[in-house]
Amino acid sequence: MSEPFSVPVTVRGYETDTQGHLNQSVYLNYAEHARWSLLQAAGIRQADLVARGVGPVVLETIVRFRRELLAGDETTVTCAFEWGEGRTFRIRQIIRKADGTIAAEVEGVGGLMDLNARKLVADPRRRFKELAAETGLLGL
Repeated sequence: MSEPFSVPVTVRGYETDTQGHLNQSVYLNYAEHARWSLLQAAGIRQADLVARGVGPVVLETIVRFRRELLAGDETTVTCAFEWGEGRTFRIRQIIRKADGTIAAEVEGVGGLMDLNARKLVADPRRRFKELAAETGLLGL
């Protein structure tokens, strides 16, 4: 199996809290950045989704904090989609320090919302496949 898609992120000082480590909410920003970066690498821009009348939504997120991150730490944030048969899909992400230590694991359940009906589309896998130029990056 190939390595999952990843993006580098450097922890910025203004993202840290009074204890000097990365604020817990910023881990979600890093995960979101990696998801959008993956979609873009696959050839899907936000404007493409809106033009088709759909948008990704987060339905559930679990973050497991393993090791602290400090200002200046270099990280990589992975992103891998897992497709089922229903209206939802899973996204698994790892935020890893430069030395390979796992700082956090982020798991989520997402869907693709029809922006007019305000309901999840029946087959998000098919819709992403239609939009993506690089379907392999999305595990399709």
